[in-house]
Amino acid sequence: MKITDVRACQPATPDSPPDWRTSLGQILVAIDTDSGLTAYGVGGGGFAGIHIVRTVLRDLLVGRDPADVESLSREMLEHTLAYGQKGIVIMAISGVDLALWDLRGHSEGVSISDLLGGAKATALPTYITVWDNEALAEAIQAGAGHQGFKLHLGAPGGNDRTTSAFADRTAAQIHQARAIIGPDRELMVDAWMKWDLVTAKAFLDRVIDCGLSWLEEPLPVTDETGYAVLAVESQVPIAGGEHEFTAASFERLIERRLHTVLQPDVCWCGGLTELVRIYEMGNAANIRVCPHRGSEIWALPAIAALDPQPLAESGRPWMTWVTGQPPIEHGQIQVPTGPGFGIEIDESALTTLSTPVYDMTSVS
Repeated sequence: MKITDVRACQPATPDSPPDWRTSLGQILVAIDTDSGLTAYGVGGGGFAGIHIVRTVLRDLLVGRDPADVESLSREMLEHTLAYGQKGIVIMAISGVDLALWDLRGHSEGVSISDLLGGAKATALPTYITVWDNEALAEAIQAGAGHQGFKLHLGAPGGNDRTTSAFADRTAAQIHQARAIIGPDRELMVDAWMKWDLVTAKAFLDRVIDCGLSWLEEPLPVTDETGYAVLAVESQVPIAGGEHEFTAASFERLIERRLHTVLQPDVCWCGGLTELVRIYEMGNAANIRVCPHRGSEIWALPAIAALDPQPLAESGRPWMTWVTGQPPIEHGQIQVPTGPGFGIEIDESALTTLSTPVYDMTSVS
């Protein structure tokens, strides 16, 4: 079997956030073969990612045998090393790598979890990410059954005249969140890289009794000095890695033990090949791996087959065009069993963007 084409497009996502997650949003990658098989993956980078797929990655792969996915993935990383160690290039490679895995599964007639050694369970527990305590209460009242809940907290500002005032306000929000969900469910906090070390420490001092499973990305990803301090001083586990790229970057985090929980996004970090390597390194170092947006169909097989503490985060709610995505029901999500990732893409039914999104004010 030979690769005959590598294509990419950006499907329309009307409900996606009016920011870089739309202008540089998720792209669909398709790999066509001379056997008639077409396989799919999802990466990131919007039209910039599409350009990378259609040029340097397509040129590298057309005419090649797709069987050795890991070698092709390594070649893509090496081929783009001069300009693509992080960011949009790796996001684009992620989509191609996932499509190669999907092709491997279809050609062998087995699921991705089977390719990884077999799922350890037919369904996985989930946690949901929400933006305020009102949404948290609604999820509880709806009886969703999630094992955990993650609350986003913003950056200091507005009426927060001091770090202490911000820490007081956000800690009060977390104490209320714990009261809402009760003592038995996991509670996490995501600061989305918006704090500094002083703010993080002030917040952590105020929530020691809240039983947090982790504090996610309290500092910018570049502040490794600050993360090293938190790794030693924080009584709450520190999570991160959503905005890291390739297993090589995670190897550094693991060697320095900067995070207690690693959160690679399989559609951004280099694809399934890199996620498998991250799992191998994390498991060997006894560091938990909990992929970002893990209940999306692209990460589910790895969680099911490789994760000793499986927990799948709710997916991007605007990614409705990925048909075949299993729903979360009663706090559980089924592991796909069909060939490849088990997705179903009807390209003729897709609405795709014809030009890049430049004016975010036009995005509803």
